[in-house]
Amino acid sequence: ACHDTGSAVVAVPAAGKDFAWISSGTWSVLGAEVPEPVITSQSLAYNFTNEGGVDSTFRFSKNVMGLWLVQECRRTWADRGEDYSYAQLAEMAAGAESFCCVLDVDHGDFLKPGDMPGRIQAYAAQTGQPVPESEGQIVRCALEGIALKYRFQLERLEEMLHRQLKPIHIVGGGTQNRLLSQFTADATGRPVLTGPVEATAMGNILMQAIALGHLSSLAEARQVVRNSFDVATYELAGGSEWDEAYGHFMAVME
Repeated sequence: ACHDTGSAVVAVPAAGKDFAWISSGTWSVLGAEVPEPVITSQSLAYNFTNEGGVDSTFRFSKNVMGLWLVQECRRTWADRGEDYSYAQLAEMAAGAESFCCVLDVDHGDFLKPGDMPGRIQAYAAQTGQPVPESEGQIVRCALEGIALKYRFQLERLEEMLHRQLKPIHIVGGGTQNRLLSQFTADATGRPVLTGPVEATAMGNILMQAIALGHLSSLAEARQVVRNSFDVATYELAGGSEWDEAYGHFMAVME
């Protein structure tokens, strides 16, 4: 699998077929593994991509904003003399008010580097929402926004595939943000399984093992991943507040 996301999907420790995967890092890619390309008027309208995968599969997927917003916030604050660790930012976000404002994290205002805290605050003001003030509030809005956008794209993915996808497997560096993983479970109402972190490297190695005859199939390769790495599981913990926030999110997007 001579592609980073292609290799990462190989290392998804899934046991069945009806799972969704998210390759999570600075950017996210959300999708499903399918036997044939999905080429329909819906896939065109929703702007989903078909990419050739391993073992005669296709990755049917959509790019979604990832932890870029948090990374850029951290860089801006560090330039101002507040050099927070990612662990500190997650802790502050966990203690902040929920749903101060909701963000369409794929909005064009968030794509460029620069003053991300200021851009998030400006977006809140422009969309008639309360403006997050503290570092914790800003980071929490970013993480909640990512999780809500995951739900938005997952719903469209399931609509096109005509089936429910669960669990959601998250692989890559973004799995280290446990708060985002929990928010993803809460926003989607699905169990979320995270790991491995180095999925791209692992998937590449596994495909070489298959090519050399050490492993017989993709299913066996994924069994190796399940046997070799601890997988964290996140269950739905939030209540109706996430559904209410999603309704608000949809209105803001419109």
